Amino acid sequence: MDQQRLEYFRNLLLEQRRQASEDLRADHSTALEGDDGVEDAGEMSELDLNRSTAVDLADRETHLIDEIDAALQRIENGTYGQCLRCGKPLDEERLKAMPTARYDAECQA
Repeated sequence: MDQQRLEYFRNLLLEQRRQASEDLRADHSTALEGDDGVEDAGEMSELDLNRSTAVDLADRETHLIDEIDAALQRIENGTYGQCLRCGKPLDEERLKAMPTARYDAECQA
């Protein structure tokens, strides 16, 4: 993959990482909200559900950030865009759709 394409994907990944980090901070804030003003059991149940959802979303965002960091490391190592299993080049359309892709479609299946 040429340097221009690598730079395109690096920027795409960095933007996704920035967004995921913002989402993670928001999810943490939601998960840590106090229960001030909760007046009844129904409101407490809703607050608990919101907290649980925020924790689940935070876990997903953390995993996404880890995947993005691994993809950025592959760019630095010179292995980005190559299937980790068979070594074949990944289809550029696949990388555009999922810049953190590690495997080609055949090996992913």
